[in-house]
Amino acid sequence: MEIVQDKVVRGTINTQRRKLNDWLPAQFDLRDTWFPIAHTNHVTNKAIRRIVHAQVFYIWREGANVVATDNHPDCPHAARRSANYFTGGSGFYIVVERYGYVWGWYGNPENANEALLPHIPFLPQNGNGIPNYMRTTIRFDACSALSVENLLDLTHADFLHGEVVGGEGEAETDEVFFEHTSETITRTRMVTGKPVSPIMRWVGGVRAKYQDFRSTLHVHLRSNLCISYPRFEPGFDVPNVQPFVPSGPYRSRVDQIFGLDKAPTPFRQLMPKVAFIVGPQDNSVMRPQNPRYFNLEDRVDFHSRFDAPGNRYRYLMKKLQERQNNGDFTYSSDADPGADISELLGMKIKS
Repeated sequence: MEIVQDKVVRGTINTQRRKLNDWLPAQFDLRDTWFPIAHTNHVTNKAIRRIVHAQVFYIWREGANVVATDNHPDCPHAARRSANYFTGGSGFYIVVERYGYVWGWYGNPENANEALLPHIPFLPQNGNGIPNYMRTTIRFDACSALSVENLLDLTHADFLHGEVVGGEGEAETDEVFFEHTSETITRTRMVTGKPVSPIMRWVGGVRAKYQDFRSTLHVHLRSNLCISYPRFEPGFDVPNVQPFVPSGPYRSRVDQIFGLDKAPTPFRQLMPKVAFIVGPQDNSVMRPQNPRYFNLEDRVDFHSRFDAPGNRYRYLMKKLQERQNNGDFTYSSDADPGADISELLGMKIKS
């Protein structure tokens, strides 16, 4: 285990150590991307307010269309909209409905392209048929990048959420590997002989003592959209989407959707409610972590063999931020956010 700690001597940072430990998860403001800013069923003819980084979105319906502006529709100061880079001075954001979400373009509106919308293979593209009970909303007292790091190291579930979804106890094998592009990172954890997840046993009716587990997490870096595909054998798949939408250096919002139409009835109705147990457990860990990253005197990062995906995530995020700081908001040749990820998630692997 490696321990890296910054030292401050009379206000001067030890630059050699600082270079190794300069991760500030709240510093990222990556642009020219789509954020899923609201569940479609939350958007009515009455305006609701959402925040992406420091930008305020007011969203409502006008007939069959969704409208989003940078001022409340009843605001008399419409002239203030002219200075907003994200609306091109029009006051109106570019939005589209897809997969049960209203997506807002965050960046130069001239670069907005629906082909850059992420592919979510287990949800209907038009959003029809997604039950309300498969939608949840959780708020975290931590920035979105820290929340994504938490998910990339899925081993935390074994002890933090063990009584609900983790399945506490030793496994026969436990492997973590990842692959990436300049815009995404995909982490897969494969476990054999893991004690059956409690919720699978209590609600899902799985009577075996042990099960094999394969969980793939696909992260879109610019938006921190996480597409998760856990598979349990014996058991069933628990696909879900977790968009960590940043609403400040200490806040993120997750409008989660589960794709449990193939799971048995009691499980698919109750599993989404577990988010209201697991979410606060995660928040209890991340809430005190977030401010510590701003304190260079006390910061200590611990690393284990399971942290390789998280370390690569940090590297890729820094590279993207450097490019954008230099005025380059384009997508590289290896990047295709809308590509079919069914095989990447393991959906086509036969049980």
